[in-house]
Amino acid sequence: MFKKICFRAALFTVLTGCLSSPAPVHKGKVYISKEGGQYLLYREGQPFAIKGAAGFENLRELHTAGGNTIRTWDTLHLDKILDDAYANHIAVIAGFPMPVSGFLPYYNDTAKVAAQYTAFKSVVNRYKSHPALLMWCLGNEIDFPYKPEYSSFYNAYNHLLEMIHTDDPDHPVTTALINFNRRCLYNIRLKVQGLDLISMNIFGELRDLQRNLEKFSWYWDGPFLVTEWGINGPWESQFTSWGAPIEVTSTKKAQQYLERYQQYMPVKDPRFLGACVFYWGNKQEVTGTWFSLFSKEGSASETVSVMEYLWTGKWPANRAPSLKYMLLNGKGAGDNILLNPDSLQTAEILLQDTATGPLHITWKILAEDWYTNNKDASNGQPPVAYNNLLLPAQGNKIAFRSPVKEGPYRIFATVSDNKGHFATANTPFYVVSQ
Repeated sequence: MFKKICFRAALFTVLTGCLSSPAPVHKGKVYISKEGGQYLLYREGQPFAIKGAAGFENLRELHTAGGNTIRTWDTLHLDKILDDAYANHIAVIAGFPMPVSGFLPYYNDTAKVAAQYTAFKSVVNRYKSHPALLMWCLGNEIDFPYKPEYSSFYNAYNHLLEMIHTDDPDHPVTTALINFNRRCLYNIRLKVQGLDLISMNIFGELRDLQRNLEKFSWYWDGPFLVTEWGINGPWESQFTSWGAPIEVTSTKKAQQYLERYQQYMPVKDPRFLGACVFYWGNKQEVTGTWFSLFSKEGSASETVSVMEYLWTGKWPANRAPSLKYMLLNGKGAGDNILLNPDSLQTAEILLQDTATGPLHITWKILAEDWYTNNKDASNGQPPVAYNNLLLPAQGNKIAFRSPVKEGPYRIFATVSDNKGHFATANTPFYVVSQ
């Protein structure tokens, strides 16, 4: 125990100040200050608490809901994003995309690393004076390993970090980790010079964040930001017997967003600078509805109302339709539904009695999305549709013929009102050849 205490004391002595930000000598447009044990983010001379969203669309709706910040993962169309954000009173955490640290053929290629440096430098100098810029995020979930073989990665990373601080002293720089990662935090403090704060993308493990922060504060006690948070991801869900993740209804998601933020978000931690809900827009990730807080047409889900309540303390006047559950032949997703090919089936959606106007239900059948570009990236395109198998709907029920081809599928229902809101549910099923 004595040796352990001495080791920790030595680390404090050697690393003091790294990733913990006392009031800086140069106070730029945006900076982090430590005041009376609490970290504060300042923007244009005023404390700025991040009420954020991960995504770059629906910015007017974000401002209306009380949000003030977005985070991006790359610099594609950054000029338009910054201009749109400024027009809607939104600040931007601009992301620099980097290959994961383990991709050593890239980091060992001096020409590619030099090209990356030149490209990033150009972006910094082009946008550093934009009034919507809040900070830079150098890498998203790139991992920070220990072994000496990764020295080329650390050389490239530190070179970029130094360049950003030199060319743009007015904005902090962070990086986004997967969850609360002690190994990465160890190595960042030992091998990276100059990060102003740490960011985390954290979903199911949000419940453990406050405890982890407290237990690890002996080593790292700097400011932090949650750059992605939300419901459990597909990787954290329950699965059917054939491996399809089970997605809950949009109503259940809204409840989970509310409870997760109120119970687990460390908003009272003096190191907490804010959080960005995931995903403020529409995206395909296993399904097109799993994380999407908006439809492709721009309608808002029930979770958007939840975020307005969390950010402003008030519920909006109109909210999305609420769902109880969805059934396929009287069964739920957890019943591992097996169907014969080309046979008649029935699905229905059960609604909460909360609608204040007419509702419209849209049905579709899609193949299960099992395609991935690689183990770290899900498919961004919707899978094949089989909507020709749908028969005319009757109220909240629909009959359809199951696909002929054996394999996994899902049936989706989208409930829309006439006020710009929607609700969703889906049920996976498997067609078994006879």
